[in-house]
Amino acid sequence: MLIIALNCGSSSLKSAVIDTERRSRLLDVRLEELDTSGLAAAVGQVLQQLAEGSRDRGSPDAIVHRIVHGGERFLRATRIDDKVLDEIDQLSHLAPLHNPPALAAVRQARSVYPQVPHVAVFDTAYHATLPDHAREYALPRDVRERFGIRRYGFHGISHAHVMHAVAAQLQVPAEKLRIVSCHLGNGASVTAIEHGRSVDTSMGMTPLEGLVMGTRAGDLDPGIVLDLVQSGSFGSKELDALLNRQSGMAGLTGTNDMREIERRAAAGDEECRRALALYAYRVRKYIGAYAAVMGGVDVIAFTGGVGENSPTIRRACLERLEFLGAKVLVVKADEELEMALEAAALLS
Repeated sequence: MLIIALNCGSSSLKSAVIDTERRSRLLDVRLEELDTSGLAAAVGQVLQQLAEGSRDRGSPDAIVHRIVHGGERFLRATRIDDKVLDEIDQLSHLAPLHNPPALAAVRQARSVYPQVPHVAVFDTAYHATLPDHAREYALPRDVRERFGIRRYGFHGISHAHVMHAVAAQLQVPAEKLRIVSCHLGNGASVTAIEHGRSVDTSMGMTPLEGLVMGTRAGDLDPGIVLDLVQSGSFGSKELDALLNRQSGMAGLTGTNDMREIERRAAAGDEECRRALALYAYRVRKYIGAYAAVMGGVDVIAFTGGVGENSPTIRRACLERLEFLGAKVLVVKADEELEMALEAAALLS
C-alpha cells in the first residue's frame, strides 16, 4: 500500500510517503518550529509537496496520523470518522500540547483527501499490555476511576519500531526476546519489552514521569509540588510551565541542546558535567530495574536523536551494567514506517 504518514508534534510536522510492501520511504517532508495557529496551512503545504513528489505513483491508499494520547478507549490503530474525532478530542486534557494540534492536522488532511481512509495510531496503545501491578498508582479506587488515573505510557510507536527492528536484525522472533528500549530525545522514556509485549514503561499518566528530559523534570517527589503550591508562588499554569518547559536539562544547564551540553561539559563546565551524570544515572537505574522486572535482558536498544547520535551518552548510560550480559544495539527511529505498517494491517 502507498500510505502518507503525518507525525504531528506540538511544534513540528514530520511526514513521509511509505510503500508498505517494500517497507521503504519514497519521500520525506519535515517542518520544525511551527506555531499552532499555522498548523493547518502547514499540513496543506506538506500534503501538496508529498502529492507533487509522488504524482507518478497515483493517489495514496490511506493517510495515517500519530495521536499521542488514546486514553483507555483506543488500544489499537483505528479508522477515523467524525465520532472517533470527537472521542479523541475528549482526551485532549491528558495531552494538551499534542492531541489538539494532531486533531487539527487530521481535520485539514481529511478536507484535502476526503475520499481516502484516514487512520489514527496512538502512542499509548502499545502499552495497553501493561499488567495491573505496573499500570496502577497507589491511590484510592474512586479517585483513580473518577479522574482516569493510571499509567498510560508514551513513545509507544517508537518502542514498537525498536522491538520489530531488533527482532529483524537478530533474526529472532520478538516473542523470544527481553528488550530494554531507550528512546532518548528531547522527550525520553525507557520501556521493558518482554516476549513481544510492553510490561513496564517510565512515562506515566502524562509524559512528565520518568527520565530527566530536555525540558521536563522527570521523576519528582510530589511533596515538592505541594510545597510550591503552598508557597503561594505557583498556581497550575506556573507549575505546568515549570515542570514541562523550564526543568530537565534546560533547568540544570540553561539549554536543552544535548550537543551544546556535551561540548560545554568537555570544556570543563561543571554544571553540564553534573547534568549529564544525572541524565545517564536516571537511564541506568531504569535499565537495571527493568532487567529485574523481566528476570534478565537480552538486548538494550537506543533510539531517538540523543540515543542514536551520542556515543558518549550511550556509554554513560551503560556504565557498570556489563554484568547483565546484554547485547547493545542502536536503532534508527522511524515512527512513520511503524505508523504506516499498522495502518496497512488494519485496512487489509
